[in-house]
Amino acid sequence: MLKKLAFAAALALAPGLASAADKLDVILEWYVNPDHAPLVIAAENGYFADEGLDVELVPPSDPSMVPRMVATGKVDIGIHYQPNLYLDHEAGIDIVRFGTLVSTPLNTLTVLKDGPIKSVADLKGKKIGFSVAGIEDAVVATMLENAGLTKDDITLINVNFALTQSLLSQQVDATIGSFRNIELPQMRIAGHEGKAFFPEEHGVPVYDELIYVTRSDMLDDDRLPRFLDAVEKATVFIVNHPEAAWESFAKAYPDLDDELNRQAFAESIVRFAKRPAASDAERYERFGAFMAENGLISEAPPVDAISVSLSQQK
Repeated sequence: MLKKLAFAAALALAPGLASAADKLDVILEWYVNPDHAPLVIAAENGYFADEGLDVELVPPSDPSMVPRMVATGKVDIGIHYQPNLYLDHEAGIDIVRFGTLVSTPLNTLTVLKDGPIKSVADLKGKKIGFSVAGIEDAVVATMLENAGLTKDDITLINVNFALTQSLLSQQVDATIGSFRNIELPQMRIAGHEGKAFFPEEHGVPVYDELIYVTRSDMLDDDRLPRFLDAVEKATVFIVNHPEAAWESFAKAYPDLDDELNRQAFAESIVRFAKRPAASDAERYERFGAFMAENGLISEAPPVDAISVSLSQQK
């Protein structure tokens, strides 16, 4: 027995025989951008390594496949949108939110600041450009209703992903789906200030824009809380040292080192979840009710079916 213990101790001390870091694959909802700064900084500052994790960030070849990639175990973690989580649950896709990346909406209803539209009510008879139907329809309808209008008072036009271009070229009078930390700086750099109407200030329940999801049978995996601990450290670093954080981000992704991404990075900081592991059940319940009331899902699911706090799982 003593020989076995001595052999085990020798193995533990032998160079090159220490335990390898635990791998985690994280599929993004889009290519790497300032929204993902906490993940990038967690890697660059060694916070993942401190937690014994080897994390790979994987841009998706098809963003729509993220939930199914997670549900089928092809990746461990996905970056996803809270509103889409309800649609996936209704479709029977096994994913659960276990953390938050961006804790406020980023979506906006955007117009030209120097244009004639000064309030949502001024959109009567105007054209609104959009990229993705469904949830954005409900957001627009709610914002209009809050201003005393209906969808019959406006015309929706699919501009694909040319939101900024369609607004600047006056193809449309407003856009829905422009991100407050991306398209607004993009317009500013192009010499055209935008004016944003925030959905959460016009009748739409506040929600988390970006969340971390995994499949239900991974919720007891001890890599997940370690992952969130590293992301929280990174977020605190970004808040405390924004310039140093930007320099690390730009060094890691030099192709993103430009004025647009610099401004987007700065404007994203206030949006990051300072407590990524925290779960707000009432927020998820309210938004589930909003989805059901607008006919996007048949009924709101129980919150614990789609969102959990890992601390409460222990």
